[in-house]
Amino acid sequence: MAMFDENVVLCASNAYEKKYYLNEEFSRLPEDIKNELKIMCVLFTEEVGGILDLEFSEEGELMFKTQADEEDLLYDDIACGMKIKKLQYEKRELLESLEMFYRVFFLGEDA
Repeated sequence: MAMFDENVVLCASNAYEKKYYLNEEFSRLPEDIKNELKIMCVLFTEEVGGILDLEFSEEGELMFKTQADEEDLLYDDIACGMKIKKLQYEKRELLESLEMFYRVFFLGEDA
């Protein structure tokens, strides 16, 4: 089983630079999944600001990581946490499917 020394970024959205990034290693994902990820991440950063990264841990768990510039007075940590919990609930099927995809195709686990 292949293990990584650090988290693997799936995608990221940056409200400051108005950019979205999808790791090219995940180009095999279906287009509708890639589009759903883009919409979800961009809407998140448009709503709460800052930068959002979706990353896989060494164990294959999908994590939401956020950060904001110190000068960003509009960024709200509390709203950010609530929005993440809401997305984890509403997008549970998508997130679980992505974790399974990662575990099978990147970590070599059995389905």
